[in-house]
Amino acid sequence: MSEDTNKEMSFLEHLEVLRWHLVRAFGSIMVFAIAAFIFKGFVFDTIILAPSSPGFFTNRLLCNLAQMLEMPLLCINQVPLSFQNINMSGQFTTHIWVSFVAGIVVAFPYIFWEFWRFVRPALYQNEINNSRGAIFFASTLFSIGILFAYYIICPLSVHFLGTYQVSDKVENIVNLGSYISTVTSIVLAGGIIFELPIFIYFLAKVGLVTSGFLIKYRKHSIVVALLLAAIITPPDVISQLLVCFPLIILYESGIMIAKRLEKKNQVEVPANV
Repeated sequence: MSEDTNKEMSFLEHLEVLRWHLVRAFGSIMVFAIAAFIFKGFVFDTIILAPSSPGFFTNRLLCNLAQMLEMPLLCINQVPLSFQNINMSGQFTTHIWVSFVAGIVVAFPYIFWEFWRFVRPALYQNEINNSRGAIFFASTLFSIGILFAYYIICPLSVHFLGTYQVSDKVENIVNLGSYISTVTSIVLAGGIIFELPIFIYFLAKVGLVTSGFLIKYRKHSIVVALLLAAIITPPDVISQLLVCFPLIILYESGIMIAKRLEKKNQVEVPANV
């Protein structure tokens, strides 16, 4: 193990160390959450409410594509949604919740670093060496997942759910809390789902999964990907496929990672013997 574990620690001492890691991680969330709370105009007008605007990057891109291909259905979110608040404290509580979510998203690299600092003393030196760059890759995948969900899934979901009507007599006036809940859940789900290769890496590292196991259940993973896509996206085929394909690619990446770890282990074992 690493040099930090030369001194054995009791269970209560481990809990004390974990407590301070959690305190620092939560503190980082609160710092960014307070900043997001202060700059509410930028957070709401420029970021949160933007996917429902005709001027949003994805909406403009799809409309230009619709003109080129002469497919008007591709042009989405051209009529801005009307939002309303029906609770006395609705806007204030929404402001707090969005600020907290923003704090989690921005502080994620530091949160993962604190988690790594807690786990690191229990690892052998070769495991630490093989895990270098984990924070960078985990943060990068999380950011890609956030951006993918925000720029691809959110506009499609907002357009489908915001324009869907059971009758022309029913007007869609979207509740602000409902819109915020939809956008934040999609964005956070995107960031977490894109951590799949990292999750598989740690499972393969401790021997809980192998490349053979992942290959054996490849067909099952496709079904699960379709189910997840159906859960986090509106019930239209295009949105579900846009989510499903990255999930399948992430799973295949996990298989490659597991194979690479197995090859490394096969090389290291004879060398140690």
